[in-house]
Amino acid sequence: MTVFRYSGRTKTGAQRKGIIDATNKKVALEKLRAQGINARELEESKSILHKDLNIGGKVKHQDFVIYCRQYATLIRAGVSIVEATHILSAQTKSKTLKKALEQVEEDIRGGTAFSDAAAKHPKVFPVMFVNMMRSGEATGNIDETLERLAGTLEKQFKIKKKVQSALTYPAILSVLTIAVGMFLMIFIVPTFMATFEEMDMEMPILTVIVVSISDWLIAYWYFAIGILLLSILLFRFFYKNNKQFHYNVNYASLRIPVFGILMQKNVIARMTRTLSSLFSSSVPILQALTIVEKVVGNPVVGKVVLEARDNLEKGGTLSEPLEKSWLFPPLVTQMTSIGEKTGSLDYMLEKIADFYEEEVDRSVDTLKSLIEPLMILILAAVVGVIVAAIFLPMFALYENM
Repeated sequence: MTVFRYSGRTKTGAQRKGIIDATNKKVALEKLRAQGINARELEESKSILHKDLNIGGKVKHQDFVIYCRQYATLIRAGVSIVEATHILSAQTKSKTLKKALEQVEEDIRGGTAFSDAAAKHPKVFPVMFVNMMRSGEATGNIDETLERLAGTLEKQFKIKKKVQSALTYPAILSVLTIAVGMFLMIFIVPTFMATFEEMDMEMPILTVIVVSISDWLIAYWYFAIGILLLSILLFRFFYKNNKQFHYNVNYASLRIPVFGILMQKNVIARMTRTLSSLFSSSVPILQALTIVEKVVGNPVVGKVVLEARDNLEKGGTLSEPLEKSWLFPPLVTQMTSIGEKTGSLDYMLEKIADFYEEEVDRSVDTLKSLIEPLMILILAAVVGVIVAAIFLPMFALYENM
């Protein structure tokens, strides 16, 4: 979107100056005429203040769900797609979504289908949205498609936040445990050890170990922090740029006791919910599986999904590759097989998603109740070992007095 400066007069002869957004001069002139302004001067603004400084380019999940709900309501009320897009672009709070909708509106007015116009903005409109809208345009059920999409996105967002909350608490306590341990080792332990060394005492083995670690941290703390930061940076680099490393990390995370089971249930719920929504919107099954592989967010599951698509192309079934994979429990494979045989695959997938979403809810609540005392116990153990290492020589000193 380009910003143009203009000057001109209204129908009453009043002079007007300002700026206007448009893809080109022709569109800018049309917009000004629609506002009742006859432009005499029109040129592209060179000011940095009028450049597109949108950082990130992503729309908040809540804003996109609200947009889908409102769009469905307007279409159901008989408002045209062009007018609905114009209304929503004017009232959305998201600047990124607003700009995208303005460009989509211009494309629609130029004769482009909504789904094709939206596909030009992949950072705003996900591939799942574009394909479901394309199917909705073909079947004439755009309002139902949007409602289904909004419901799917809401449920996926809710489950995602649940899992994040379950993983965030132990992560924070782990960092806190390390920070407290390093503080005691660097600042507290040396203070007491200086006193004991003056008395030329024989230290218990626990104290010797703790003091050795303390001395190393004091001498090489910058080295320890450097290794930690380098490890994090290398991990992020290889995770983003090396497909095999990315796959191995996700595979290992799914194999972790307790947390791995939670993540497994989460990806199954996400996969089946997305597939169900796509099937219900009449998206062809092979195309739906390609979309799921991209949006499921886990390469381990994505690999199985691609295998299922290849199997279908060869005349097989969807459930066969799922049965061979350790990721999918018998409940998933059996219900998928029944859905294929009875022609109710979308319904069966929806029920699988409902079941595993409830399982994630229950698992998160259970984990929270178990993790809190466990992490507090670990923190107490770390602090307790350090404190014991300090007080053991003191007890020996008192006994010798």
